[in-house]
Amino acid sequence: MNRSRQLRAAGTMVAAALLMFAALVSPAPPAAAQQGDLVDLVNPFIGTENEGNTFPGAAVPFGMVQLSPDTGHNTGYDYAQDHIRGFSLVHLSGVGCGLGGDLPVLPTVGDVTETDYAKYAASFRHDDEQASPGYYRVGLSSGITAELTASTRTGVQRYTFPATDKANVLLNAGQALHQTLSTKVEILDSRTVRTAITGQGFCQDTRPYTVYTLTRFDRPFTAYGTWDGTKVTAGSTAGPGGAYLRFDTTRKRTVEATTALSYVDASGAAGNLRAEGGRSFDVVRQAARRAWEDRLGDIRVQGGDATVRRTFYSALYRSFLAPNVGSDTDGRYTGWDQRVHRTQGFTYYQNWSLWDTYRTQAQFLALLAPGEARDMAISVIRVAEESGWLPKWGYGTVETNIMTGDPVTPYLTNAYQQGLLKGYEERAYQALKKNADGVPPAGSPAVGREANQEYLHNGFAPYLANRPHAKPGDSDYDHGASATLEYALSDAMLAQMARSLGHRADADRYAARSRNYRNVFDPSTGFFRARDASGAFTGPADPAQSVGFHEGTSWQYQWLVPQDLPGMTDLIGGRQAANDRLDAFFAYDQLLKDPVKTTREVWVNGAYDYYNADKYNPQNEPDLIAPYTYLSTGQPWKTTDVVHAALTLFTDEPTGMTGNDDLGTMSAWNVLSAIGLFPVQPGYPTWGLTTPVFDRVDLRLDRRYHPGGHLTINAPGTSDSNRYIQKVRTDASPYDRTYLTTGALRGLRSIDYTVGPRPSTWGTSTQAAPPALK
Repeated sequence: MNRSRQLRAAGTMVAAALLMFAALVSPAPPAAAQQGDLVDLVNPFIGTENEGNTFPGAAVPFGMVQLSPDTGHNTGYDYAQDHIRGFSLVHLSGVGCGLGGDLPVLPTVGDVTETDYAKYAASFRHDDEQASPGYYRVGLSSGITAELTASTRTGVQRYTFPATDKANVLLNAGQALHQTLSTKVEILDSRTVRTAITGQGFCQDTRPYTVYTLTRFDRPFTAYGTWDGTKVTAGSTAGPGGAYLRFDTTRKRTVEATTALSYVDASGAAGNLRAEGGRSFDVVRQAARRAWEDRLGDIRVQGGDATVRRTFYSALYRSFLAPNVGSDTDGRYTGWDQRVHRTQGFTYYQNWSLWDTYRTQAQFLALLAPGEARDMAISVIRVAEESGWLPKWGYGTVETNIMTGDPVTPYLTNAYQQGLLKGYEERAYQALKKNADGVPPAGSPAVGREANQEYLHNGFAPYLANRPHAKPGDSDYDHGASATLEYALSDAMLAQMARSLGHRADADRYAARSRNYRNVFDPSTGFFRARDASGAFTGPADPAQSVGFHEGTSWQYQWLVPQDLPGMTDLIGGRQAANDRLDAFFAYDQLLKDPVKTTREVWVNGAYDYYNADKYNPQNEPDLIAPYTYLSTGQPWKTTDVVHAALTLFTDEPTGMTGNDDLGTMSAWNVLSAIGLFPVQPGYPTWGLTTPVFDRVDLRLDRRYHPGGHLTINAPGTSDSNRYIQKVRTDASPYDRTYLTTGALRGLRSIDYTVGPRPSTWGTSTQAAPPALK
């Protein structure tokens, strides 16, 4: 079919579908300014049901503390449950396994007889519960109202009790969302309690880590005690399980407490309390609100209906929750060598869900929070220098080895390409080179590129089913096909960094390895396929039933070759064959007829249903870039169709997340896709362009990295029926490519879209596509 006939046919199909397309953007007047505070548009309950695994409690941007209720779900809070076991200090947004939940605290009335928080849990109703950034409140069936707020390293609680002389606050050091190995509780004086909690676990056992807390109440307690197992001992000042503190609230009904957290030692918790404590609940709450208002103000939008704006700002909020500050106010932190170090000129961060975040959130933070993103990247380099190896999925002070491939390479090369590693370039490169060319020894907790020996020798990571795991966590040998694709992607990104730094021989070597994706391509099926130790293709030939792909199938990993989409397209028969396969993958014809039904009944099959599918899975990371593949196959309007349909999966209800948020990964996808600027080559500064869902987007950018300090994206009149790019202008000059580089982006003040009701020829030429990396 020639180009004009193809476009006319596409236009006819689209016109027939427009009236049925789900409402994503209302055609609001371009001059409609954002009214009120942005924090009031955020709903922290989004994602708290159906395994989004977010939390509704109190935190500040990137805070060490996330003070939030736990209801009994393995990751903390589940909107479908109606009992609260405690308000604990540590939560991570959207993780898939139990993690955190340290020191659950619960107010009670009466005698203290229970030590199991599942037994003394208090019921509540959602109509007596509210949350906003930095604040949470709930009325408990006991007649107590609990309120939570936070600073960076402290959680602040306010409990309003009935009039009684038996108002209790229970601190349960012995229970958490992970396994607790040892705990110590000490009542230091009539207002202060100290704990040390050693735990381990996240999906599988890890090395132990310890958190230290110090809690200071705003008034003396009248009685106290501790417990050990099932025995409660009144008047005891120390114990391994927990402590209760009693107050007389017959006159003064409120009790406030501030808990400081440290991953270093008790002295660190005390120092954090001195630096950030001593303020009333209301003062801390207002400071948290101001911090969030300032952070959310980095993006201001015009247009879109109220639901779209609430969904957008809620995703923006979740995108700023992690990674988390790991250093104390005195600059000390516990490194991955389990020794205490001190920062020099940067803040140390921890919690690295890299397999997830390297695809979206890393780029989002590089754009919107480059100062913090620089410190985060420096922290990852310090992990390598102090422990010997770069991280894969790090929690607190330990490696968990969850997920596979080599996600740290695109994470750090992205930081380099975005200009965030000045002064650290060679340190980062040497750590990446060691990681790319070796395997951590048996004595290291890290697995790194576990299958690297075979990959370097044979050009692919073998799929070895039922191979015993040498270390806790996931194994690349269990997922040899996808590990090969991820290694090759990382090699491509490292080649670009090596060439930029003048390491030409290394660059050529890594560039050659980046084409190893071809070694797991089976010409007989036309799809990627796992190979066993002998090199033979293995597993079912049906790509929807394939083995050796982590949380996905060959269909879903087909497009994870962002370094060389032209080469991958040639493998499967050229542009037309690629577009036909993309259309089948996205159920494109069905999508145009009924996008909402297609997204929810064809694409989505359950939060953890990753396998045995030949369709797009918007709930999981391997497919996050896939809708943008059309930018490289000459049909960019289809990227708009697929992305805008996928955005309808995000709503402003508790079920409004597409699977686990994974420390802001899905939320960042939402934000970047909604503003029409998406990182299509993770690890390299390439931003794909597609139609924003707002008439106007104003980005406030850091002048240290973006000299103009501001970028405006205009798409006047964008709507369900008017969503196709007709032309693009950058600073008033015509622009016909489907991507921008960060270098170009930093010099711009505006990107202006003219949109229309039908696809156009914009971006359809071969030269318009993001180029392959050589």
